[in-house]
Amino acid sequence: MLTLVTGANGFIGRSIVEQLLARGDRVRAVGRGDYPELRALGVECVRADLATPDAANSLATAMRSVDVVFHVAAKAAPLWGPYDEFYRQNVSATQRVVRAAERAGVPKLVYTSTPSVAIGEEDIAGADESQPFPPRYLSPYPQTKALAERYVLGRTAIATTAIRPHLVWGPRDPHLFPRLLARARAGRLVQIGDGTNMVDITYVENCAEAHLLAADALGERSALRGRAYFIGQERPVNLWAFINEVLGRAGLPPVRRRISEGTALRLAEGLELLYGALGMPHMPPLTRMMVRQMARSHWFSHAAAQRDFGYGPRISIEEGLRRTL
Repeated sequence: MLTLVTGANGFIGRSIVEQLLARGDRVRAVGRGDYPELRALGVECVRADLATPDAANSLATAMRSVDVVFHVAAKAAPLWGPYDEFYRQNVSATQRVVRAAERAGVPKLVYTSTPSVAIGEEDIAGADESQPFPPRYLSPYPQTKALAERYVLGRTAIATTAIRPHLVWGPRDPHLFPRLLARARAGRLVQIGDGTNMVDITYVENCAEAHLLAADALGERSALRGRAYFIGQERPVNLWAFINEVLGRAGLPPVRRRISEGTALRLAEGLELLYGALGMPHMPPLTRMMVRQMARSHWFSHAAAQRDFGYGPRISIEEGLRRTL
């Protein structure tokens, strides 16, 4: 089977590529750069900036004879910046990829979404895919990912499905654990809220496997078509207990300082206004989305993914931590 992966050199994309190759699939990657490590693995690489109209010709070439597209590429970190930039990379790029796949006659596409599309300002505990989108978003990232997901799932000329993995971590993690450990080492890690909030987490290899399982089950008349699926580990975790476990395994002391959610939210609002007024390009040290993520519960039922394509986290939290740290 010939597969095409966008964002193949990224954290999740690379894991998907490795699992595809391990089972004998041919892989074609589309991305802005040249990826010698991927080419050394036998991946065919096509250069294209998906956020620009110029990508159309390269995508037309890349889609030839492809059996399934994994559209993983997105602008995620930092979760701050101009809305237009997020729209270009998350919405316009997705539309470009889907249209190219349709024109080439690719039968199916798996889209990497995020549970953030369903997370607002309230606690979420065990919700399923009927959870509505919130009335407003605190960052351009979930807002543009929600627009892209709706576009993908609304297509009729190609079979599509979306995977929503929450807080993905593991070896080669470029964002979550490195930033957490860097803040802790600098003495800038502070618990937000009362420390009782529960969250979903996802080990990266389980995330990749979910994509492959979904692609295999997706088809013209399958239950997956036009649907999004939450995935995560075998259980939600207490966020701050998990953070302290990560710190302990890295030889660092637990988080001791605390700030209330209300105080943190007021501080974040002030910082966002200040950074916006000054046109500062980098992310504030605290944002409203960050406060809600760190202080609120957000975990979901994975029953639909288990029912429709047999997803279950093969690698446990404990084993994942061992492999990562």
